[in-house]
Amino acid sequence: MIDLRSDTLTRPTPGMRAAMADAEVGDDVYGEDPTILALERRVAELLGHEAGLFCPTGSMCNLLGIWLLATPGTEVLCDVQAHIVRAEMAAHASLHGVTTRTFGSVRGRLDPDRVTEMLSIGTGPFLTETSVVEVENTHNFGGGTVQSTDALAELRARCTEVGVAIHLDGARLANAHVATGTSFAEYGSYADTVSLCLSKGLGAPVGSVLVGSADRIARARIQRKRLGGGWRQAGILAAAGLYALDHHIERLADDHDAARAFAAAVGESAPDAVRVSDVETNIVVMETGARPAAAVVAAARDAGVAVSAVGAHHVRAVTHLDVTRDDSVQAGRVLGTILASA
Repeated sequence: MIDLRSDTLTRPTPGMRAAMADAEVGDDVYGEDPTILALERRVAELLGHEAGLFCPTGSMCNLLGIWLLATPGTEVLCDVQAHIVRAEMAAHASLHGVTTRTFGSVRGRLDPDRVTEMLSIGTGPFLTETSVVEVENTHNFGGGTVQSTDALAELRARCTEVGVAIHLDGARLANAHVATGTSFAEYGSYADTVSLCLSKGLGAPVGSVLVGSADRIARARIQRKRLGGGWRQAGILAAAGLYALDHHIERLADDHDAARAFAAAVGESAPDAVRVSDVETNIVVMETGARPAAAVVAAARDAGVAVSAVGAHHVRAVTHLDVTRDDSVQAGRVLGTILASA
């Protein structure tokens, strides 16, 4: 099976496993795991923030990051396809009392004008107040879209002017960095809190890091414990994250190349399903035409390729370090044949 359902499927490489086995550990709830402390400092410095917090998942990082910025009873503005509203089980509303309101976009691409016109500021007892704008980079369901730094900078300036905070969901921020050459620190400068996932294209088995000011991260550490996220000798996992930062960032370019090769192979048989020019990083979203996405997914699995349905008529493929370029081309031909027969 060529498994392109997600880059979360990556398994630790031999070098990463060795680093995990050799990790120095301690009790993180007591703040005594040296490997976790090193990872938190490393990611905070990388993104230009004061402090970091190692969490089990990117969803927990997003939950904590927005909690730090949003007063209960206020709202978060985000893209209609944002991970926080589509795939995080309504956690922000059910656990922290924060509502979400969404804006439309083209493939998840940020439009500061659209966001600005939706801001609800100083509305008293009439409309829900906006406290946070959330941005996803790269945009998952948009097809690995990289957000423009011009748009991010403009949004940051407008939000700061009216006292609205920004949370950056950087689940695949490393992909954006490799695709554009924009530094992690520049991306980090556009937000008050940022999450960076280590378990997707970077290949760690689990874990994400939330960064922000030292005061905010101290508060998040307490809330993480409330949510059941106080882990002990998790330095074994943090060691995988450190290894990923040292060895797996630049190789993301290989995944981007494989995704373009996959899309080109799909297009040989089904040119209307996807455009190679739309492939910016490691995610390819394809239109299935009149055929339901679930049927395409089932047919692909029968032919030895695993992809995901991300809508009634859209399927997604994600390249990663456990799938070669040749595998990606083969999988693209399978999908192209299936889509052409729809």
